[in-house]
Amino acid sequence: MGNDGGSIPTRRELVKNAARPKTVSELKATTEEAQAHAWKYDPITGKDISLDDVVSDWRGRIYNYETVLSCLTDEKELEAAKRYWEAAEDPSSLVSEKVGQSMSFGETGIRSVRDVVRLKGRTYAPRGSDLLRWQCPMTMRDLGLGAKAIYLVPCGHVFSELAVDKFPEKRCVECSEGFETSDIIPILSTDKAQVHKLRQRLDRLRAEGLTHSLKKDKSASEKKSKKSKRKAGADGESGDSKSKASAATVDGAAPPAKKQRAEANSIYSRINDPMTAALTAKVLAEQEKLQRQRRQAVGK
Repeated sequence: MGNDGGSIPTRRELVKNAARPKTVSELKATTEEAQAHAWKYDPITGKDISLDDVVSDWRGRIYNYETVLSCLTDEKELEAAKRYWEAAEDPSSLVSEKVGQSMSFGETGIRSVRDVVRLKGRTYAPRGSDLLRWQCPMTMRDLGLGAKAIYLVPCGHVFSELAVDKFPEKRCVECSEGFETSDIIPILSTDKAQVHKLRQRLDRLRAEGLTHSLKKDKSASEKKSKKSKRKAGADGESGDSKSKASAATVDGAAPPAKKQRAEANSIYSRINDPMTAALTAKVLAEQEKLQRQRRQAVGK
């Protein structure tokens, strides 16, 4: 090319930054960055998280309680969330598992305040900082980025994960509320195995007609009542049609042939003499035949 000693570059030389899988350290850094964002900002509104008034969903994501209430009372938000949930037969499959990323209200899977638990953590402000932090009342460790935290359902008290084995008789040391092992919820966990267990817990609770907070799922009961009402209405309509048909037969709305046969049988049963009864039945049959021929003739 112009005898200048140049050469045509190859594709390998042009694409110097080829796609490659991230290293373990890069993945860890990305995860920590996402967790830091999730601890600091509300994933729906992007506003700062207020640890004094925060709630958590089934998988340990945290939101400002004010955000959840405003979305549940906003008709536009509810309508958009309803369209999102109706996009699939199984709404739980649409629930996002994002951590540290912005999401819509529909992606959270929250349908009522029963789907969240208000967290009750012991807060304090570190020296030289105005930002509040949680502190485990048992281990006295700071909770947040770099420190695994859990909360208990249904009371919502927050502890360090290291304090789980120190609970006496599976009762909260703050309020003495009992809990099951499955009701220990890790906050902002990125462990896939933990998230899988949390999803299994939610599926089991829904099958039992309960929500994440262990309260009754009103939406499930409403669906059952609507279904039973529809079934009862269908049964009532079929019953009404049967009763109408029977009433029509009783009132004389049955077809003439059937009516005459019924009358013949009733007359036949009231005659004691067999020969007379047979003759009467024959005469009635001939009359019925003649009437049928007349109706056919008129119809032509």
